[in-house]
Amino acid sequence: MGPLNGLLVADFSRILAGPYATMLLADLGAQVIKVEGPGGDDTRTWMPPTRDDVSTYYLGINRNKRSIALDLKDQDDLAAARELARRADVMIQNFRPGGLARFGLDYESVAAANPGIVYASISGFGSGAGADLPGYDLMIQAISGLMSLTGDPEGPAYRAGISVFDVMAGMHANIGILAALHHRGESGRGQHVEVNLLSSALSGLVNHSSGYVAGGTVPYRMGNAHPSLFPYEPLPTADGELIVIAGNDGQFRKLCQVLGLPDLPSDPRFGRNQDRTANRADLRPLLVERLMTRTKDEWFRDLIAAGVPCAPINTIDGGVALAEELGLDPVVTVGDVPGVRNPITFSGTPARYELPPPGLDEHGEEIRKWLRS
Repeated sequence: MGPLNGLLVADFSRILAGPYATMLLADLGAQVIKVEGPGGDDTRTWMPPTRDDVSTYYLGINRNKRSIALDLKDQDDLAAARELARRADVMIQNFRPGGLARFGLDYESVAAANPGIVYASISGFGSGAGADLPGYDLMIQAISGLMSLTGDPEGPAYRAGISVFDVMAGMHANIGILAALHHRGESGRGQHVEVNLLSSALSGLVNHSSGYVAGGTVPYRMGNAHPSLFPYEPLPTADGELIVIAGNDGQFRKLCQVLGLPDLPSDPRFGRNQDRTANRADLRPLLVERLMTRTKDEWFRDLIAAGVPCAPINTIDGGVALAEELGLDPVVTVGDVPGVRNPITFSGTPARYELPPPGLDEHGEEIRKWLRS
C-alpha cells in the first residue's frame, strides 16, 4: 500500500509546487484530499496541450487524489474544510502568507484543534517582509539570479524550460513534512513547516550561490559551458552536437585516447582540470577538430564504451524512449491517463497508482458524508 499508507493529507494547494508535492505523497500511499475552490485549480485551464479536453499540465501533477470543491465563504463548506483540517495528519497550502487566517485555517487555528498536525506552507518569498509578493516561478528565476546564468554570453537572459523552483520547493516541502512527521512520532507534537521559492532557489543554485557567498564571485552567463570543468558542454561533430564530459583527469585521458590525441594530457596546459578550465580556448578547437571527423552516434558509441560520459541532445520523446530501453518503465497509466512514474522505488513498499487525476468535486459527495460522520 505504500510507505505512507494511513496518512491523511488535506491539500489546500494549487498550481504546481503544492500539487506536485502532494502527488508524490499520494503515490507513496498517503490519502490526499484535494480541496479546490468552485472554479477549480488554475492549471485545469492551462492548455494546450490537452488529453480528452483536459489540461495535461493538471493531469501531470494530480493523480492518486480525491477532489472536493469548497467555497470557503460558504459557512457549510468552511465547516467541512475545518473538519478536514482537524482530522488530517498533514495540511499543505500555498495561499499568500496569512491568507487563510480569516477562515480559521491558518496554522495557529488548525493546530489549536489538531495539535499533531504537520502544517506545510509554501510561499514565494516567506512570511516576513516578502509576504505580500506573488510567488510565480518565473519571478523567482529572475530575482534569484538563475536567468542571469542561462543563455548565450552575448545574448539575453533565458528562463529554464520548466518551472524548476516550483518543483524544487515542492520537494523541499516534502522533506520538511517527512522530517516533521518523524519528530511527531518521537514527541507527539506537530509543527509548522514553511518553504519559500526564493530560499529553495538560492539553495538549488548550489555551486553558483556558494561561489558568491563563500568566494565573493558573481557568476555570469556562459551558454552551455561550465565555470569549473572543461570539457563539460556540447561539442560539434560531423552531424550535430554531442555532450562531452571529462569530470576528472582520468576521464580526460580516456577521451583523448578515443579521439586519437594521446599526447594532450601531458601538455601542461591541459593535464589537470584547473589547467583545462583556464585554457579552454586553446583546448576546445583541438577536441572539435577530431570530433568533426565522425558522427555523433559513432562518437557516442565509442566514448561510452571507453567510460567517457557523453550524451546526445534529445527531445523529450527521446528521453522517454531511452528510459524505456533501459527498463526504467517511465510511463504508468492510471485509469486511461498516462503519466510519468514516481521516481522513487522501494524494495518492500512500492508506489501505488490507483486513482486518475480527479474531476472537479468528483469525490465531493462522499467526502462531505465522511466529514459529517
